[in-house]
Amino acid sequence: MFSNFLNQYASEILDKSAEHLVLVTIAMTVAIAIGIPLGILITRKPRFAPAILGIANALQTIPSLAIFGFLISVPFLGGIGKVPAIVALTVYALLPLIRNTYIGIENIDPAIREAGKGMGMTDWQLLTQVELPLASGVILAGIRVATVISVGIATIAAAIGGGGLGVFIFRGISTVNNQLILAGAIPAALIALGADFGLGLLEKQLNQKTALKLGFNRRLAIILGVITAIIVISVAFSFQATASTIIIGSKNFTEQVILGELLSQQIETKTKLKVDRRFNLGGTFICHEAVKAGQIAGYVEYTGTAFTAVLKQDPISDPQAVYTKVKEDYSKNFNLEVLPSLGFNNTFAIAIRGEDARRFNIKTISQASQYTSQWQAGFGYEFLERADGYAGLAKAYGLKFAKPPQQMEIGLMYQALAQKKVDLIAGNSTDGLIPVLDLFILEDDKNYFPPYQAVPIFNQATLQKYPEVRTSINKLAGLISNEDMQKMNYQVDNQSRPVEVVVREWLKSKSKI
Repeated sequence: MFSNFLNQYASEILDKSAEHLVLVTIAMTVAIAIGIPLGILITRKPRFAPAILGIANALQTIPSLAIFGFLISVPFLGGIGKVPAIVALTVYALLPLIRNTYIGIENIDPAIREAGKGMGMTDWQLLTQVELPLASGVILAGIRVATVISVGIATIAAAIGGGGLGVFIFRGISTVNNQLILAGAIPAALIALGADFGLGLLEKQLNQKTALKLGFNRRLAIILGVITAIIVISVAFSFQATASTIIIGSKNFTEQVILGELLSQQIETKTKLKVDRRFNLGGTFICHEAVKAGQIAGYVEYTGTAFTAVLKQDPISDPQAVYTKVKEDYSKNFNLEVLPSLGFNNTFAIAIRGEDARRFNIKTISQASQYTSQWQAGFGYEFLERADGYAGLAKAYGLKFAKPPQQMEIGLMYQALAQKKVDLIAGNSTDGLIPVLDLFILEDDKNYFPPYQAVPIFNQATLQKYPEVRTSINKLAGLISNEDMQKMNYQVDNQSRPVEVVVREWLKSKSKI
């Protein structure tokens, strides 16, 4: 089974590992170019040291996911993709670089400085010929620490489309597939260990007495030359000509990855365009902001989500009225085109364990409300915040739980429910794990949830530039049934089949499109 997994994913693991190295290498180079000069500056201007070190310390304490999320809305350096990922990694690498440069120079014996000055050295000569060579081991230790930190944090870059090995980790979490998680985690750990070992050897060399004999300037030139060569090659590889490439995104759960791959394969099959896949982007608002800004060409949204979460409308139950309102407002307010529905309606599924449903004879949410005072709920972050989410549901049905709902990733909720860590969740009605884990979907007997038809949403500028995209995607209209979607989700979630294979087979079964 492991050999089959390697056969399926070996090339992609190599690609994502290279992408991971590109992110870390560029970020570390930028961080070195900023951090070491700042460290030198505060040795010459000590009054700035508390402020600069304080800011670097403060940035280091901010949770990494928060930095990535914050950068989405920042102009120029933000959004999604590699640029905000590199910015975030650079920010996290600064503290060890600034601090170690400062400490390394400050801890040099003052008598050595005095000797240099007595020989008539200028401040620049003293810095480059005495202080930096003597402090180089400490400075390199800072580079070593910053590099290891960057390799680890770079896995989170996948949440904003930065790529790298985090793609496997997020995909594995969303599909509850430990092999995929390890496919991202193990190479990332090996890269971190390799970088730590290599830089550790170099650090030992610089700490030896022969370091000064070789000459710091020559050694520094060699190191910078190698780094520059790596960056040039990496950037050339990563940003090669993409004139006929468009970007398709998706949210961060199985069904969305499947739908993103469906759009991608349909475009590649029916047009001459290539597709850059930016899946597992996070929640609704990340995808919405990305497509609005043209950072992705399109993704699949749900009409009820667009109606309530984005347009801030009160939930209604008329599918056509919801679709019409979303289509009109998205065009008028965001310059986005809402294409015809793919055919299925993926409403929220309030689910409990099948054994509980049978034992207490519970079929509806109203009936379940009698037991919630003894239960623990588990909801996704987005469901807790949305207008059509937990607050409205609790009010409509009078739900009162023993403790506040646990917040968790969508991909983890089903296993948490099956393993009795929680007793009620808000999943998706087309999820393949529902029948596999013997979960029971409660009837929304008060019709609280609006319709959630799956609709492709594209940036209008993209469709104007590539009108063939609209034509190819419209051929999918109405073709995916709820059963089709649940089957595809099941194949990915429970049978651990590659998403691209599942989608390819489904498209082949609809060969007329």
